[in-house]
Amino acid sequence: MKLEQKDKSLLFSETIIPDIFFSEHLCQMPGDYLKLYLYMLFLSKYNKDIKINDLSKKLNLPVKTINDGVKFLEDNQLIVKKSTGFIIVDLQEFTLNNLYKPNLTPSKDTIELNTKNKSRAKAIEHINNMYFHGIMGPSWYNDIDLWFKKYNFDEQVMIALFDYCYNRSALHKNYVMTVAEAWGSNNIHTWNDLDAYDQKRQKLSIIKKDVAKKLGKRSGLNQYEEAYIEQWVMDYGYDMSIIEIALKRTLFKQNPTFEYINNIISDWHDRNLKSPAEIEAYIQQRKQQSKNVKELKSKVLSANYQQREYSDLDFLYANLNNGNGEANV
Repeated sequence: MKLEQKDKSLLFSETIIPDIFFSEHLCQMPGDYLKLYLYMLFLSKYNKDIKINDLSKKLNLPVKTINDGVKFLEDNQLIVKKSTGFIIVDLQEFTLNNLYKPNLTPSKDTIELNTKNKSRAKAIEHINNMYFHGIMGPSWYNDIDLWFKKYNFDEQVMIALFDYCYNRSALHKNYVMTVAEAWGSNNIHTWNDLDAYDQKRQKLSIIKKDVAKKLGKRSGLNQYEEAYIEQWVMDYGYDMSIIEIALKRTLFKQNPTFEYINNIISDWHDRNLKSPAEIEAYIQQRKQQSKNVKELKSKVLSANYQQREYSDLDFLYANLNNGNGEANV
């Protein structure tokens, strides 16, 4: 393949690696892919032809890693594929084109919107200074604006989103976007929504530990078991008082699985049972129904047995007498 570098615009000063790369791409790029990108950037200055196998040998990386790295660079718009090879994207020009908007005369609605967004602008400024040391990449501004509109977050929630990711050393777009999506899907819009959600997550963490302890899982729960519990707590709104009722129903079952426990709890949810009292009443009702069915079966069997005895006596009587009232010999 042939590597080329698009001619630089005279508007910008020349740098080997544009500063925009450090603010936009470095934090989310795996080390091997970074190694590949830097070497491709280096080769592109000389319009060199190079094959995947050559890159593999030169960089001491498996061919699969090279292929995966090339795809990653394409997906993140750092290189563009063409018939003869790849073009290294001019990040400065690319970012400028994405951010550029015509300077039109603002309408009344736009003016009102801008006034409304003053508090959002302050929130973004706080995010830039607090979590990016004042050098937040330009594309972040578009993303934050999009999340404000898509998820209807208020300013406190947006700041909390970046604080959450920053404290987990995961301040890169894919992770921030995943958390934003999770909060949006849980109808978090205001600080009160977020506080209620946090309390629910804390309760979930306690319940996971409690369930693991009661089931004797000293090594902890796997991700699939945790997903079941998360559904019971976050989606069904059940707490430990209800979950424990289900756990007790596994005492006399050999090797009960989480799927078995989930089937019990999901059945309660499908029946719109919301409290331990309602569930206990339902269990007693099922027991009584089972008892009634057993009693009915017993009565039917007894009646069938008596009927069979009567039939046997009739048959015996018929064979003891002939048609003239004499016993058959």
